[in-house]
Amino acid sequence: MGDTTDAVLLRDIVKTYRRGKQAVEVLHGLDLNVANGEFLALMGPSGSGKTTVLNLIGGLDSADSGEIIVAGEQLNSLSGRALANWRARHVGFVFQFYNLMPMLSAERNVELPLLLTSLSKAKRSEHVRTALDIVGLTDCASHKPGELSGGQQQRVAIARAIVADPSILVCDEPTGDLDRTTAQEILALLQELNRAQNKTIVMVTHDQKAADYASRTLYLDKGRIVVDAGIAA
Repeated sequence: MGDTTDAVLLRDIVKTYRRGKQAVEVLHGLDLNVANGEFLALMGPSGSGKTTVLNLIGGLDSADSGEIIVAGEQLNSLSGRALANWRARHVGFVFQFYNLMPMLSAERNVELPLLLTSLSKAKRSEHVRTALDIVGLTDCASHKPGELSGGQQQRVAIARAIVADPSILVCDEPTGDLDRTTAQEILALLQELNRAQNKTIVMVTHDQKAADYASRTLYLDKGRIVVDAGIAA
C-alpha cells in the first residue's frame, strides 16, 4: 500500500476522457509518490495531464483504473458522500482564479469550508482569524474581494484553503494571474506553509521560477512522468 510517509500514492493510473465518439487517454499507467511534508511542483506542456493529476489527488475526479491513496485513504473505494466528507477534512484547493464569493467579506469567504463541519460559530471565527493572520490579512477581514488587490485575493483563497487544517494543499497555477512581484510573495507564503507548518503541497505550474520554490519538480508529457529532478528551493 506504499510507505506510511507518503501523503500521496498513485499507482498505474489510467484516465480517459471522451470527446464525442473519440476516447482520449490522458494518463497512461502513471505512478506518483509525494512524501508527507513535501512541496512538489508538476510541470509540462498543455494537455500533458497535470491538472488531471491534481483533480485525482483532490478527489475531484476518478481514474479508470489504478490505485489512489491520499492522506491514508483509498479514494477508489469511497462513495460520493464519503469522498466529499474526506475532501472537506483533508484537502485545501488554491486555483489560478481565486473563486471568491464577491458579495462576502474576506472572513466570510474563508469561513465557507467550516460551514460543512460541526464547529461552533465561535470556533469557526477563531479558525478564520488564525488563517487570515497566517496569510497576513487580519486588517482586511471585513473587505470584499472587489476591494482587494489580486495578490490579496489569492491570500484570502489560501486562507480559505488552510482554515480547516487540511493534510494537503492542491494548487493549480496559483500565480498564473499575478504579476511577478506579487507571484513571488504568494510562492514565498506557500513555501512558508510547507516549511513552518509542514503542509504537503502539490502545485501545477508552467513557470520554472515558480517551480524553483518547491522542493522537487516532476515533468509530465503525454500522460507520463518524463523527468524527476530535485530543485533547490
